Amino acid sequence: MAGSEPGSAAGSSPSPSDWGRLEAAILSGWKTFWQSVGKERAARAEAREAAGEEETSTLARLPIDVQLYILSFLSPHDLCQLGSTSHYWNEIVRDPILWRYFLLRDLPSWSSVDSRSLPDLEILKKPVSEVADGTFDYMAVYKMCCPYTRRASKSSRPVYGAVTSFLHSLIIQNEPRFAMFGPGLEELNTSLVLSLMSSEELSPTVGSPQRQIDGIGSGVSFQPSNQHKFNILILYSTTRKERDRAREEHTSAVNKMFSLQREGNDQQGSRYSVIPQIQKVCEVVDGFIYVANAEAQTRHEWEDEFSHIMAMTDPSFGPSERPVLVLSCISQADIKRVPCFYLAHELHLNLLNHPWMVQDIEAETLTGFLTGIEWILEEVESRHPR
Repeated sequence: MAGSEPGSAAGSSPSPSDWGRLEAAILSGWKTFWQSVGKERAARAEAREAAGEEETSTLARLPIDVQLYILSFLSPHDLCQLGSTSHYWNEIVRDPILWRYFLLRDLPSWSSVDSRSLPDLEILKKPVSEVADGTFDYMAVYKMCCPYTRRASKSSRPVYGAVTSFLHSLIIQNEPRFAMFGPGLEELNTSLVLSLMSSEELSPTVGSPQRQIDGIGSGVSFQPSNQHKFNILILYSTTRKERDRAREEHTSAVNKMFSLQREGNDQQGSRYSVIPQIQKVCEVVDGFIYVANAEAQTRHEWEDEFSHIMAMTDPSFGPSERPVLVLSCISQADIKRVPCFYLAHELHLNLLNHPWMVQDIEAETLTGFLTGIEWILEEVESRHPR
């Protein structure tokens, strides 16, 4: 683990603009709290020193709130290294307030989150007094959520796993097929599909997708370097003409992929089902790629988006273990984005019975796209009978 990429009403998620205020509140709260408990810790440190257990460094002689403030400038990796130097620092670097601060600081800039690492927002809303009682291990939560930790544990798998993966790729006769859909395909100023079709690295092997009845697009095959070939069935909700008109008039085009089953209200969102043509696609694909519009200035209909994802992944269409990759997409790097963990909470992805991952990408450069594709291919492969 290395480096980092950092209220609302109860039960709701904090908006991205609140993170600066939350961070400032945490920092200002440290001094007040630790002034009340620092004497006890200082007494324990003095007792250890008097007993000759270990030499007290100059840093350790500082007030505890000052120590924690200094430690907050270290990277989590360096903090763990410091903890291995003595019993005193091993205790101090595990401070829950310190690791909750790291979570608040780093979560908004992490580029991916999955069904195994999504943190509970409630643990970030706890008052400082409850955090400091040590009943919750924020250090463990940080390690679980951090993309760098997940990648490190992934890269530490035995070598035979890579060999097995290669042999398995020779056995698979059919290309894995994924249904790609979502507002990020149609609302962004930069077209993700055009970027995919013009990418030399992805080697698209089928011509430009042609729209068909009710928004069903044709499949496009890709074969990135040193990876298995896969096919994406690109599903559009409307025609280009209808989308262009809606963009000019600042209105929403009618989504033709779904039919409304129940109108939403204050307690529940609307419920949708897919049209028969889309259902046939859902029955044959190996997984789903949802392209979310992650641009912060966009007005998001989170409940409807969640209902669309649930309609596409209806368990009656196929196995529940089929993976769902959510591409948290912006047009280009200079556009402010919604943090991926916040997007995952707003889309209620924790309610899905499918394995899922949210990956930040840019439509213009395709940054992050191959990372997401690598994940969904591995998920499909792990579920393929051997």
